[in-house]
Amino acid sequence: MTPVRAFAYALLVVVAGAVGWMTFSWNQTQYGGKAYGGPFELVDQRGDKITQQAFRGQPTAIFFGFTHCPEVCPTTLFEMDGWMDALGDQGASLKAYFISVDPDRDTPDVLDAYISNVSNRITGITGPSDKVASMVKSFGIFSRKVALDDGDYTMDHTASVILLDSAGAFFATISYGEASDAAIAKLKRLIEKS
Repeated sequence: MTPVRAFAYALLVVVAGAVGWMTFSWNQTQYGGKAYGGPFELVDQRGDKITQQAFRGQPTAIFFGFTHCPEVCPTTLFEMDGWMDALGDQGASLKAYFISVDPDRDTPDVLDAYISNVSNRITGITGPSDKVASMVKSFGIFSRKVALDDGDYTMDHTASVILLDSAGAFFATISYGEASDAAIAKLKRLIEKS
């Protein structure tokens, strides 16, 4: 790895950590102890209806991303699956969700193929663009479409995993690039609290 590339990667990790910390601080101020996010009615990767009730009754980890993401989203999806494996039986009650910020491309079939290549414990969520945008906003997630020179587009978005307790209240975030041991420790605390 060249020094420039190493510096760029280190800068990306620092920026992701700072965004994660700001998200955590903002969420604690806005949602401390209350159910996080607003009501929604979308579909999962099988096309079945899913609502905010899916985030109640057990500890929950949610990540907002998209299937055309080159690095952050597949890395986070792989890490989430690894964290759940590392938790073993202790993590049996933990539910995990990958929520698309790009519903125009991320149909249920696309999400199912994408997620099932990595995990059978993570559920994909998508739906009509306006309903997804409303959900994303209610969860305080940054997301925007960015045009590329070749006529295609990518999505900028918050890159933190959000942890909710069994009441659906905000618990913590796991920042992109956060050490696996620290992420697993947060998940254990979440499970014990729930």
